[in-house]
Amino acid sequence: MIEVERHGAFNVNRVGLGRLPFPLSFSVREADGSWMISAAAAQAVELIDVLTRTANDTIVVVNLATNSFLHEDYQQWRSSLIAAEQGVDCTVHPVGAWASDSIELGEEFLVMHRESLPRFLSSDWSPYELSLVDVPMGATPEQLDGLALVIGTATGDEPILPRLDGSRFWFSGHDDCYLAVESTDPAMPASVLGRLLTLLAGSALIGTDGAPSVRVPEPDGALPEQLIRESPHWIGIIGTASETMVTVKLSALSQRWRLGQELPERANHVATLNLDHGVWHLAPAAS
Repeated sequence: MIEVERHGAFNVNRVGLGRLPFPLSFSVREADGSWMISAAAAQAVELIDVLTRTANDTIVVVNLATNSFLHEDYQQWRSSLIAAEQGVDCTVHPVGAWASDSIELGEEFLVMHRESLPRFLSSDWSPYELSLVDVPMGATPEQLDGLALVIGTATGDEPILPRLDGSRFWFSGHDDCYLAVESTDPAMPASVLGRLLTLLAGSALIGTDGAPSVRVPEPDGALPEQLIRESPHWIGIIGTASETMVTVKLSALSQRWRLGQELPERANHVATLNLDHGVWHLAPAAS
């Protein structure tokens, strides 16, 4: 069961002047042994257990931007000061001013155990830019400098992990909504899509009774795996919602959905969550 909170990404984000509910979007491709995922909408804290399930024990926070921790002159606190405020034990690795030329790099890295991430990303604050990568235990300062060079010179179209010895996942989140994930775990795409379905359904359930949070079961892995076999690109919107049942209309796309594009009128499948029985069901959409 997943705890979906009222301030989650699907509840906070809206589309267009009409403030329509934000859709689920998902796209995946394989490149050089990495699965590269682009998706919306989720906050890092809503995905962190999925992202780190097969990760190394050591995680590096390579970039962080937030309006939640500001000095009196409205300048953001240093990442290390935020970690201290959150009570998280970590090692600080200074990168240097040259990192300011890359939108994926902060001026200092935070190196912490993966079990510290939920506390670091606790829901009482929000980063609008966040980048994470795992590294083998005992990474040296020289290796972290090499990490900075790889990430700082990445094009965005090519996988990063083949250039990072021993790393298994890379995450980059923007505006508490859009995210990019790269993973060496072939189960990661289905896990991310399954979690997004859960978060979207939870946002609809919260809307029915005004609760601060709701516990929602995740679909069995076979459901998102079936969708990915049919198409690498999907868009999903809420169909109907009651206190005990939610339907999500899912449309296969020919390419990745981008903000500003119209939502498809025709659905290929309908995923139904029956909360009373705690199960999901996938069926072809009515023609």
